[in-house]
This record gives sequence, C-alpha cells and structure tokens, in this order.
Amino acid sequence: MRPILPRRRSRDFSVPAVPDYTGLIVAIRKTSLTKRRPGQPTPRGLPALRIAAPWRLQKTRGLEILELAPLLKFPWLVHGFSTRPGGISPLESEKVLNLGFMEWDTREDVLENRRLFQAALGASDFELTPLKQIHSDLIRVFPQSTANPCKGDASATNRPGLLLAIQTADCVPILLVDPKKRAVAAIHAGWRGTLARINQKAVGRMQFEFGSKPADLIAAIGPSIGPGCYEVAAEFVTKFTAQFVDAADYFDEPRSGEEPNPLQWLNMKPPGHQPPPRNVHLDLRKANRSQLVAAGLLGKNIYVSDLCTACHTNLLFSHRREGPLSGRLLATIGIRP
Repeated sequence: MRPILPRRRSRDFSVPAVPDYTGLIVAIRKTSLTKRRPGQPTPRGLPALRIAAPWRLQKTRGLEILELAPLLKFPWLVHGFSTRPGGISPLESEKVLNLGFMEWDTREDVLENRRLFQAALGASDFELTPLKQIHSDLIRVFPQSTANPCKGDASATNRPGLLLAIQTADCVPILLVDPKKRAVAAIHAGWRGTLARINQKAVGRMQFEFGSKPADLIAAIGPSIGPGCYEVAAEFVTKFTAQFVDAADYFDEPRSGEEPNPLQWLNMKPPGHQPPPRNVHLDLRKANRSQLVAAGLLGKNIYVSDLCTACHTNLLFSHRREGPLSGRLLATIGIRP
C-alpha cells in the first residue's frame, strides 16, 4: 500500500473538520471494486448488493449513478446520487469518484470527478452549487447563481440551470421535487439536522418561496448508514424523545441511558462502578421519513433507498466504516434550462 501523503486542499465547499457521525467507529476495512461474475459469491463480510425498484443503478460514461424511476418521468428534471466507482482520485489501490475536498485528495482531481459526474448526469451545462455543510437547519434559497460558497445544510431553487448538491458519507441525503411548481430542494440530514427538523423546515421554506403544497411533493431519500450500523449513545433516545412523539420507533431499544444497569448486580459491583449503559441503534431514515409525513407529504410519494453506506463500501463511501480515508458522495437535483 502506497504511503498517504498530504495533498493540497481547496477552501471552497470543504467538508467540516468534525463529521456528524457521532458514535463508535466500525473497524476500518479495505474495499474492492473488482467486478464479480454472475453467480460468483459475495465476499465474506459484505452483504449482497440489491437495488430494489423503483430505484435503479444507471451505468453511463464509466460511472454508476443511482436514480429514482418516478422522477425520470419529468423531462425537465435532472437528478442522481453518485457512487464510488469510476473516478480518478487515487485512494489506496483504487481509483474512486470522490466528490468532496478531502485532505487525502487534490482539488484538481475532485473538480475533474465533478466534471465527469455532471457529464454522466447530462448536466454539463449546469452550475454546480454545493454548500459548506455545518450540520445545521440552515436552508439556502438560490434565485440565481452565486460565485460565493454558502454555509448551510439544505438548498432550494426554481431557477433552471442550477444543480443543487449535498455531500454525504453516511448522513441522509434527501431530494425534494415539486412537479407542479417546478421547484426542487436538496437536504443533508445527519443526526443534528434530523433533531433540528431540517426536513420539515425545508418543506415549509418551499411553501413560502414557491407556493408548494406538501401533498404535491415527491421525496427521494438516498443511501445512508442503516440502522444496523448506526450505533449511538443511549442518551440519544432522550434527545429524540424530547422532540418527536414517535421517537421510540427510531431505536432498536427504547432506553434513555438513565435506567439502572443490570450488569451492576450481575458483576456484584457497587453503584458508581458499573459499566456505562449499552449503546442503541438509530434509524435515521425512519426518523426523516416520519418528519416528511408530519410536514404533509403523502407516504406514497416518499421513496427510501435501503442501501447502507457502511455495508456497501465497494459502491459507496462511509466515514464510519473507513474513517478519514473515506470520500464524499453527492446527491444532486436541478431543473433543465
């Protein structure tokens, strides 16, 4: 394995210094982009990759882009969730499509990867408008293009020619489409953004700015870390229960971390010396879907990808699985000129 050397980093649209993937780090493992022959078994430790309808993995120009079929019926709309293969960024023994400015990658390679991605989307003439994400509930509306990077975690527009973009590597990417008003939004929802109800606020902002009706909106919730891989402290139950009436449904165990620990009695240890409460698993997808329904979206118009970033690092990036050598995915949406 070649040594990892410091490489020049861009100041524009850089990822936050502290990623929003609080919790235990899964043991880092190397991944492989080797194509398996039909019928060849899945490598041990990697679950089989299945793309369930209405999602589809479109292969074009050497890249693989995840699309939602119901959005393809709108000829004026362009959208796509990027994947790992097909780029030029060198990561260990791979060439990957890293679309975020990382310490291990160069600005030139990232910009070329973005150019390749836009070409594969058929959006080469669009202006890419990613955000400087800060794990907030800040929503930016773009009535026109801008040369200055903006801080925020959601963006919206009804202007043709702009390609909204959200970077993720485990957090939940969400695209919203209003087919009647021809308005779109892109949302980045980590646990902080989810707790701050960024989805509901984005829907409200579309109502205010574009006259959108929530019942008309279509939501695409893209690949993110699955509940089986997203382990968080038990105190998260309390954080979410204080905000959402159905928060108990987001966790595998409805505990707050304040209950007496039974291990104290099993180990015959005095109070104050017992092990800390066990962690729980958080389903960020379910939490965000619930928020969209609460905001007025129809359940039939919300589509959730079941692809887990941590389980499928041969196709996707996962900060929790790979640590600082993870890349970044882009979820993009725009209106054709």
